Amino acid sequence: MARRVTAEEARAICTETELGSWLKTDQIEPLESIIGQERAVKALEFGLEIDDQGFNIFVAGPPGTGRTTAVKNFLESIAKTRAVPSDWCYVYNFRDPYTPRALELPAGKGMQFARDMKDFITSARREIPRAFESEEYAKKREETIESFNAKRSRLFQELNERASQAGFVIQPTPTGLFIIPVVEGEPIKDKDFAALPRARQEEIIRRREELEAEVASTFRELQNLERMAQEAIKELDQQVAAYVLEILLREMREKYQSLPSVLIYLEAVKMDILDNLPLFRGRAEGERPATPWHREDPFRRYEVNTLVDNSELAGAPVIVEYNPTYSNLVGRIEREAVFGALITDFTMIRPGALHKANGGYLVIPVEEMLRNPFSWDGLKRALREGRVIIEDLGERLGLFTTKTLQPEPIPLRLKVILLGDPLLYYIFFHYDPDFQELFKVKAEFGTLMDRTPENVRKYAAFFRTLCEKEKLLHLDASAVAKLVEYGSRLAEDQAKLATQFSEIADVVREACYYARREGALYVSASHVRQAIEARFYRSNLIQERIQEMIRRRFIKIEVTGVRPGQVNGLAVIDLGDISFGRPQRITATVAAGKEGVIDIEREARLGGRIHTKGVLILTGYLNEKYYREAPLSLAARLVFEQNYEGVEGDSASSTELYALLSALSGLPLKQNLAVTGSVNQKGEIQAVGGINEKIEGFFDVCRARGLTGDQGVIIPAANRENLMLREDVVDAIREGRFHIYLVETVDEGIELLTGVPAGERDAEGKFPPDTVHGRVAARLREMAEQVENLEEKEEEKTEENEGNNTGAGGGTDGAED
Repeated sequence: MARRVTAEEARAICTETELGSWLKTDQIEPLESIIGQERAVKALEFGLEIDDQGFNIFVAGPPGTGRTTAVKNFLESIAKTRAVPSDWCYVYNFRDPYTPRALELPAGKGMQFARDMKDFITSARREIPRAFESEEYAKKREETIESFNAKRSRLFQELNERASQAGFVIQPTPTGLFIIPVVEGEPIKDKDFAALPRARQEEIIRRREELEAEVASTFRELQNLERMAQEAIKELDQQVAAYVLEILLREMREKYQSLPSVLIYLEAVKMDILDNLPLFRGRAEGERPATPWHREDPFRRYEVNTLVDNSELAGAPVIVEYNPTYSNLVGRIEREAVFGALITDFTMIRPGALHKANGGYLVIPVEEMLRNPFSWDGLKRALREGRVIIEDLGERLGLFTTKTLQPEPIPLRLKVILLGDPLLYYIFFHYDPDFQELFKVKAEFGTLMDRTPENVRKYAAFFRTLCEKEKLLHLDASAVAKLVEYGSRLAEDQAKLATQFSEIADVVREACYYARREGALYVSASHVRQAIEARFYRSNLIQERIQEMIRRRFIKIEVTGVRPGQVNGLAVIDLGDISFGRPQRITATVAAGKEGVIDIEREARLGGRIHTKGVLILTGYLNEKYYREAPLSLAARLVFEQNYEGVEGDSASSTELYALLSALSGLPLKQNLAVTGSVNQKGEIQAVGGINEKIEGFFDVCRARGLTGDQGVIIPAANRENLMLREDVVDAIREGRFHIYLVETVDEGIELLTGVPAGERDAEGKFPPDTVHGRVAARLREMAEQVENLEEKEEEKTEENEGNNTGAGGGTDGAED
């Protein structure tokens, strides 16, 4: 038996019992945890505490549930208790300049080390030249030079003595040493040498060749002596520079004595400076002065590129990367254009989000990552290998072969948290094997939570936190009550609250605006109601146009009288930001035939798969209900009148069934009632969605046409707890100007619509003739008889035609014989 819904059942009012003893949100404690997501919180805690590889987290949940803000706040609270991770720097590799080295330093030491190195090089450039300008260095250098000059003079003296003994004199010239014969104490000229006897000439030539060998040997000794002199000078210079560098490095070595990698690097810096002393003493001989626009600086190799600086952190880092491109994730190597050429060095290596979050937590919206090519592959590679490799994307793909930097990989120790829709989780899980190995923890955010006094208090605590964070006016108890009711409205459940905190927070912000405009000290229920109505008004232009077309009867909807085979259905139009109900006339026509129930929407390709399923169920119901009377022999057509868009869902299947039963029985249906509900083959009415919008849509039409006091909506009894109707609809129900009926079966609904009993089979298995089912059964028998008679006539006609054809054929054969 259908029953009416009371005003109290039509909307779950938030009572004082739910609110508690507080009067305003500034009198309660602020929110300390995530609301209504206990399952997700436990999953997050587990994923963050376990250190094994691959236990990264995928946070699944629809947008608007506050998942990003909630996860970030949750991570920040945990990160405060964790240690600050190390700094990372890149330095020049003196053995292989194309492979910069990575140095790990304690938190806050990276920038300090860079400053110390800068000061060290500045001091070295100042002190090394001073050391070479000292008198002590000049004296030692002069002594070294004089020592080698003395050896050189002695060699020349010995050579001249041997030449004199052999009868020659050695004369130095700009082009080398000349060996000139001496005859009778005087150097002989070429013409005089030619005048000498042949035997004398040969003797002089033989002695000259012997002397030339001695000269060559002496010359080699001089070259060795010159080289030894240069090496001695160089060794002296390095000793002087090394002494200066040792003094300058002493403090740095003490400061970084616990970091072996830094000490190794400092030693390499020292050796490189000693190998390049001309750079520190001034411009080397023969070196061309660098042009002022030239980019290269020989001292850049001693700089320190602080890749990650954690000096300002108070715990582990929490990085949210909203633009996860490949470069933003794994880092990049920048370049500068100089005269058309792109140049780079280790100082132009830039960090990615993986570097910044190393030792902490990295949060990535997975939808944004999928919009950027290669980002997902780059993230998987870093997590799988446990290190971050900075390389050009083109080089990784093998598209370019130009020589570039290959920075040393940095070890990776962090937790990655992906934020995405649940559908994306299942897509990754089924189609990417790596995903199952790398993201083993799923934290799913729900859209609903139980409406309990405890959760209502958390709702209020959330409002307090929001008001304090954004400097909004606090809410009084009446405003919180309206927001709680609004949360149940969003949840479409009197026993639940929606966790779509982004939308609820917007209502609070708008209500605060109206309160401040009125000069109120607190936000009250009237301000919340005004904000909700204004939000709907800004977006309901299409609804108003539809309502106007119904009011002006461009769209035919009747709210009074009775009509056979015609019923008011209820549909929901979802525009994204709002949804509203639209009454829809549904009609049915029947005739004898074999086609069965034909869905015109499907034939016109306007019906979706679920709607088609709902129509097919009607045939199952008719077969189940009336199989005893006669085989189902009808041609019925169902249509949504004046519908030119797609139809989807099975919430109108009971409505279509009522129209069909009316057309079969000939009983008119009340037009003052609208219907929604899904039906199964057993005639049970099932719950549907959008129940509040559907009811309100028909109420608005009735109010525009004039409420008569007998108008209302028939809904599934299973939807009773989904009722969170507008307050004006609730007031009309309370005043008896509008009604809502709950039904559990088709029989209850058809009795309401026709005013005639549905009927039940008697002891003989027949429906009473004056009931709905009795009339339908009688009509089906009539149609079955019509179809049977028509088939018999067609068979007789076919047999007669065949007999005529046979007789005509026999006469022809006889004539031929």
